[in-house]
Amino acid sequence: MPGDPPASESKRIAVIGAGSWGTALAIVAARNQHTVKLWARDPDVASQINGTRRNPFYLSEFDLPQNIQATTSLEDAIDGAHFAILVVPSHAMREIVDRLRPRLRRELVLVSAAKGVENSTLMRMEEVIADVLRESFIPHYVALSGPSFAIEVAKGDPTAIVAASSNRESSELVQHSLSSNLFRIYTNTDVVGVELGGAVKNIVALAAGIVRGLGFGTNAVAAVITRGLAEMTRLALAQGARVETMAGLAGLGDLVLTCTGELSRNRHVGVELGRGRKLADILGEMREVAEGVKSTKSIYELGQQLGIEMPITANVHALLYNDKPALDAANELMGRPLKKE
Repeated sequence: MPGDPPASESKRIAVIGAGSWGTALAIVAARNQHTVKLWARDPDVASQINGTRRNPFYLSEFDLPQNIQATTSLEDAIDGAHFAILVVPSHAMREIVDRLRPRLRRELVLVSAAKGVENSTLMRMEEVIADVLRESFIPHYVALSGPSFAIEVAKGDPTAIVAASSNRESSELVQHSLSSNLFRIYTNTDVVGVELGGAVKNIVALAAGIVRGLGFGTNAVAAVITRGLAEMTRLALAQGARVETMAGLAGLGDLVLTCTGELSRNRHVGVELGRGRKLADILGEMREVAEGVKSTKSIYELGQQLGIEMPITANVHALLYNDKPALDAANELMGRPLKKE
């Protein structure tokens, strides 16, 4: 069994979402000897997990530990849980939390593993959840983010991520419950920086993929990553984040992984766009969500609202939503007025 679990008390953990990342996090929790309830929308997915010990669609090559039980009932999933990890796309977070709301206990820690900003409101996931629960209570909240491909986590490859919360007890609960010698979690109090880093890096990964799809080399990709980090940092600092967060795992770390890793869904979409394919055709072939596609709209609008210069985001937005040719977007970025770094 990969990784030695920490000597901590066994807990009940709910994982809401049975895609690749939700399944990987369920495996991590189960390897640490916790009792895991894994919620799936699709009854067939839940049935096959319980019957065959395999997820039929995501990470299907891995046998799931016996202490993972799948369910299609949100009430069953969170019943008695010490914390719930919400592993749903950012555009689905409001719906899921609203469905959970009547069943939530004040002491339950909510952990968001989503990476995005809500389109209609420009809210981060912390703000979305607080908004849904505002008439009930202020939730204990943790943002979980960092460089982590699900299949590598499931295999037990060494991985380091961040659990961010304004409440130290909440972030340490997640840290101590899920960490092992191969899955290391660092705590952080900068929720804004961690969440915006996770959202913007997907847009930069689209751009990095586009330049690769156009046939440009690693010099161009390195330039996109470097300028993308500057863009991400400007936006995050304008929202009150700390600069050191952007240089850490949830900023630079996740950015490099997503822009260069062959397993990155956002990079893949960018590559195909750079090759001239239509967005609808690319997304139609994918079972999982490339968060950067929807996040581009919200991050672009947030940057406009705050008056932040974000040329990479602006050009990806023009390509996705205004039919701007990929080569024109790349040329515009490289042809911008010369300036100091």
